[in-house]
Amino acid sequence: MQRREVLLAGLSSPLMSLLSGAPARAFAAPAAATPFDADTVAALARALAAKPFVPQSKQLPASLEKIGYDQYRSIRFNPAQALWRGDKVPFQAQFFHRGFFFRDRVDIHDVADGVATPVVYRPAQFTFDGTAAPKENDLGYAGFRLHYPLNRPEYFDEVCAFLGASYFRAVAKGQAYGLSARGLALKTGAPAGEEFPVFRGFWLERPASGADHAIVHALLDSPSVAGAYRFVIRPGVETVFDVSVRLYPRVALDQVGIAPLTSMFQFDSNDRVGIDDYRPAVHDSDGLGLVNGSGEQIWRPLQNPSVLQESAFEDVNPRGFGLMQRKRAFADYADSEAHYEKRPSLWIEPQGEWGAGAVHLFELPTADEFHDNIVSFWRPKQALAAGKEHRFDYRMHWCDQHAWLPQLATVTRTRVGAVVAGSAAQRGSRQFVIDFAGGRLDGMGDGAPVRANVTAGKGKVANVTAHANAGGGGWRLAFELQPGSERSIELRAVLGDASGPLSETWLYRWTA
Repeated sequence: MQRREVLLAGLSSPLMSLLSGAPARAFAAPAAATPFDADTVAALARALAAKPFVPQSKQLPASLEKIGYDQYRSIRFNPAQALWRGDKVPFQAQFFHRGFFFRDRVDIHDVADGVATPVVYRPAQFTFDGTAAPKENDLGYAGFRLHYPLNRPEYFDEVCAFLGASYFRAVAKGQAYGLSARGLALKTGAPAGEEFPVFRGFWLERPASGADHAIVHALLDSPSVAGAYRFVIRPGVETVFDVSVRLYPRVALDQVGIAPLTSMFQFDSNDRVGIDDYRPAVHDSDGLGLVNGSGEQIWRPLQNPSVLQESAFEDVNPRGFGLMQRKRAFADYADSEAHYEKRPSLWIEPQGEWGAGAVHLFELPTADEFHDNIVSFWRPKQALAAGKEHRFDYRMHWCDQHAWLPQLATVTRTRVGAVVAGSAAQRGSRQFVIDFAGGRLDGMGDGAPVRANVTAGKGKVANVTAHANAGGGGWRLAFELQPGSERSIELRAVLGDASGPLSETWLYRWTA
């Protein structure tokens, strides 16, 4: 008990206000250096969870109160003042200013040799183009980003950024930012609205000379839960985060999302309803991939529905799931500005047993490419009980493609269109064309004994064919769906032979 009191006593004033139950002040004096170890943030989270939630003041100086997007973007951190810049280590940290949507104060600490030292905000750390610099000398930060020589040894590229609520994102070598991750999702899709936990503070461990990783600790807080996070970040051809989560609910959490992912899907060849655009596709992710606890590999193409739709894939001890961007050619998007072919895929690999639950997928309607409309996460079957610690460990792979079950062909493209009616039964039918490539299918010609298994929960499947795709390589599966009067139909397809499946399982929800 004595050690915990020493650790809490040296906190910066806003965090100390949260623990004492007093309203958190917008501006406060920095604290002195304090001891830090692997349990420090967990002790803070437990202490927060034992008290009622205290909302943080979002007050900003007058010069920042009403700035817009362009003004906010003009406030830039000076790279010459980056944390660790003169320390001859392979990582540097730069900071985001508060303002616009990012009003919450985030306290940041530099950890070295078991001691956490607050990083003190100063207006002189930033350049203000067209916006008056604030006079306050401890405004705090909105977040931070890590830099590392990812693409060439002489330049520190931005590898990841933590900014806004509990959002963060990262890239691997040669990539550009796309989808985001979050620390936690709460009440996603609930009629009363979603609850957004926030990261209140970060502790950045100073890397050793020649280190290939950085370690970041984060304190999460919201009305329903507090939590402690540890990220071990390894940039590379595939940037990997090892994440350890310790949650301390104030109330039972029955609508919780573990390892949540947030992305954008506007249109592609499987969903172009109402689209008048020169580009073949616009999305940060084109599908949800899963490998379930029984070893089945699944691909679910994303959609831009007319109304919110939720899908749940029940499982026990999942092996992995993620929002993936499979199309990697410029011609797939033909967008010389957005370069969607460079957006990361993000694969979540649970560490240890997660038990029973479901991977949830939320697809929301969007009319543009600027708003995220896709959310996915793991939800345990049992609610997380209040007053207890709940742990989840997982590995995040920010990558181009992720190797799952190499013996299986993967879906490379899904196309959907109208059937030219040749009979009364075909009126209103939809044509599905699915291309597969890789695995044992590679090298199989048209004479190979490949079987197509296509099922529909409702309606009727007709005219199923599967053949080697001489024009594009791989294999092509085609069928017609005759929905009749049905408004929503779940579809399933897989290619196989006498030895078992040749492809991953393709799932799709057709809606009228």
